[in-house]
Amino acid sequence: MFQLGSALLDGCVLAVLAREDAYGYSLTQGIKQVIPVSESTLYPVLRRLQTERLLTTYDKPHSGRNRRYYRITDDGHKRLHDTQTAWETFKAGADSLLHEASSQEKATEAKKATKTKKVSETSKTKKASEAKTTEKGGEAK
Repeated sequence: MFQLGSALLDGCVLAVLAREDAYGYSLTQGIKQVIPVSESTLYPVLRRLQTERLLTTYDKPHSGRNRRYYRITDDGHKRLHDTQTAWETFKAGADSLLHEASSQEKATEAKKATKTKKVSETSKTKKASEAKTTEKGGEAK
């Protein structure tokens, strides 16, 4: 598994909250479905994003207790957009590097297959020629 940098984790949190407000546990569970992250990792991220004014909080009663909900701010939406743009650039570059080797390997395999096919066809042609020579009573060379 790949290590998740803080900027990318911030972006993931902001992306989830851009869809809907969430309380900490539900947010953690939603992110865990896609990437491995623990609550002990996520809560400091939420506090930092709140300090940076990218999130706000509000409390909502649930089963006799208050749940703290997180909401993305306008600045949070701007940061999310910047993160998405940076991610697309990074992803395109990584894909290019990772898939370039794979493409080169496929091209090499295709060349080998073509060469093998040509050698096989040449061998078949030679054998057919030798068979014709033998049928005519000549010596096969």
